[in-house]
Amino acid sequence: MTAQARAPHPEHGPEELCPAGTLLYRRALDEGRVTERETAATPCLLDFGLLQPSLDAPDRLEPVPPVLALHRLLRTSQERIADERRREERLAETFTAFVHASSPSTAGESAVLRLLSGKERIDRTIGEVMAEATDQVLTIQPHSTHIGPDPRVHEAALERDQALLDRGGRIRTLYQHTLRHAPTVLARYERLRGDVRARTLDEVTDRLIVVDRSAAYIPANTDRTMALEVRHPALIAYFVNTFDRLWHLATPMYPQAVHQPTLNGITPRQRAIAALLVEGHTDGDIADRLGMNVRTARVHIAKLAATLGSESRAQLGYLIGRSGILDRDG
Repeated sequence: MTAQARAPHPEHGPEELCPAGTLLYRRALDEGRVTERETAATPCLLDFGLLQPSLDAPDRLEPVPPVLALHRLLRTSQERIADERRREERLAETFTAFVHASSPSTAGESAVLRLLSGKERIDRTIGEVMAEATDQVLTIQPHSTHIGPDPRVHEAALERDQALLDRGGRIRTLYQHTLRHAPTVLARYERLRGDVRARTLDEVTDRLIVVDRSAAYIPANTDRTMALEVRHPALIAYFVNTFDRLWHLATPMYPQAVHQPTLNGITPRQRAIAALLVEGHTDGDIADRLGMNVRTARVHIAKLAATLGSESRAQLGYLIGRSGILDRDG
């Protein structure tokens, strides 16, 4: 397609399709295909992945099902957000070294970011801050933080949490759905007394602890042997706002569990897996993102395929899109 043909087309995003593109995409959905020539005035349909070449007629284009197109675009948006978050972490880690090396006149500013090295120092620092807390602790706990738990660490954390609750504080924790029935997690909550609540999501962010809206702690490397202590008001507000949004989307787990319904034979876990399958993730990626082992993920995929009547991986993606099960995720 020449530059002259593309030039008159107005720039816009996928969230605001141009009138010509909207009409042509609707017609493609109704008729099953359009000619390549008809798309000359609407390059946006190809740019946004709403049309794709037909396998049996190269000069014709077929519409991508709206469900598949939507989830691909959402995935792109999520990846962009994730890239920005990783960039924030890299910036914080990079400039912490400069802050520590800055002149005495900037010592007050260096207190807003502090790099903690070693799990013992991290736990000790968080314990000291929580010992002074009186209001609220917000925590996001991904699945991996509960693999191979050290009983001594859990006992110390339990005592620390109970002390906060005894002072009238509140605790709010977000887990992944895979931990809804974990014995160690449920036993922990049964031992706590006070205003403590937990909810779950299919996917959560990396670990986060916010204490009294004055200090926050996030991992500074992949094995969590380093953590970043954040005391900047703007960053704290950002973390709290992110937590609140996730909290309202999550399913209550404790003190009273709410069970998600199974619709047309598809369980909530299978719908979460279906969304990742449509996005093209491997079994390993799906297992990692949903906090389960690969074998369990494959069992769910097999059950999903059986329910939808799929005989192959490629067909399964098509049947997921056609079934409309992802529309119910809202």
